[in-house]
Amino acid sequence: MDQTKIVELLLTAEIYNRFEDLNEDDIPKEIRKLFYGKNGINRPLVVKLDVAKRYAGRNVDDVRSLPFIDFNDFNKQFKITSFDLTVKWFLKRGIEAIKRNPVLAYYYQNYDSVGVSYEDVKKLNKPKHSDKEWLKTIISELEKSEETSDMLGLVRLYSPEDIKVDFHGVALDETQLQEFSKIEVALEKRDFLEKIGVTEVGKLLFIGPPGTGKTTTAKALSKKLHLPLVEVKLSMITSQFLGETSKNIEKVFEIAKKLNPCILFIDEFDYVAKTRTSDEHAAVKRAVNTLLKSIDEINLVEDGVVLIAATNHPSLLDSAVWRRFDKIIEFPEPSEKIRERIFQLSLSKVPGNFDIDELVKLTEGFTGAEIKLVVREAVLNSLLTGKEEIEHDLLVQAVKNVRERLNLKISY
Repeated sequence: MDQTKIVELLLTAEIYNRFEDLNEDDIPKEIRKLFYGKNGINRPLVVKLDVAKRYAGRNVDDVRSLPFIDFNDFNKQFKITSFDLTVKWFLKRGIEAIKRNPVLAYYYQNYDSVGVSYEDVKKLNKPKHSDKEWLKTIISELEKSEETSDMLGLVRLYSPEDIKVDFHGVALDETQLQEFSKIEVALEKRDFLEKIGVTEVGKLLFIGPPGTGKTTTAKALSKKLHLPLVEVKLSMITSQFLGETSKNIEKVFEIAKKLNPCILFIDEFDYVAKTRTSDEHAAVKRAVNTLLKSIDEINLVEDGVVLIAATNHPSLLDSAVWRRFDKIIEFPEPSEKIRERIFQLSLSKVPGNFDIDELVKLTEGFTGAEIKLVVREAVLNSLLTGKEEIEHDLLVQAVKNVRERLNLKISY
């Protein structure tokens, strides 16, 4: 067992307990996870034997030989007996830990010319809302109330840690990337934006045919921005009982505000937000009006909620809905350049020699989902023959099979 690791844990807890300026986001993610309770993370942080073992390994006896560490056999708790000695000892052995631990950097930046910046180190540390343990504590609190517990049944919740798709694994064009960079900087500068009165930020409408990456991008953004994802399909909250749909819409937006910071992703947006006509039922009109009002009353700067709505049928949307979004992001059928990128990403771990240029030409009109289907079919067909290396001809045949399937769908 490395003594340095457990001393880092103890010193982090001691410094965090001493300085009220520090918060949960200052604690390194791997240490923060050790201290979640029913109500989140509370001071004082106490390092007990089970916590030490989870962080530093099963055998923690070696640390007891250090003159500045005490272990209480009765309550199974480690404690620093001399803070100054601990600080000096760790400086000689744990400089790399200091450079990646904001709590330690906070103390050591003004200590003996260490040359570390607390602000710089903190930028590298993931925030608490990226932890699935943080999301669990919030959900647990909401479940205590019957009203908020019912709200949870309307949505699907994802921690960034549980999302498998990475942002760099999504084929996006420069325009899309630029818009997502704006959201990222807006999150970092929320206080400044609120100060200057620029609050209507972070409402994005994704439009495009099925399979072009709208849902995948929303999930990838959740992981990239370290924000929990609240996903809802409007068809799932539309009730057969008059008036219930409007209430459900209000509940969805309320749950997003309670889970902030987060991304609220509304799929099948046209299901409710369609054009209002004179012969429509009053309940439908109320649902649309409730949706418009809810969009008006939420934003990234004040509420910590990035709102993303997605639709395959933008022509069905009410004109008043369009005006509520500060950015419309198109997801068209992928261009040659994007198709090339999708093939590169999809085949990056697949063994074999491929002519991606030919595959790009053969897949004109294919969506990203259909290109991934091509790769999947070629891989499975190759495995059927007992081969793990994929031949280019199998990919070409898979393109033909998928195109035939598309043509069959069109004919019906």
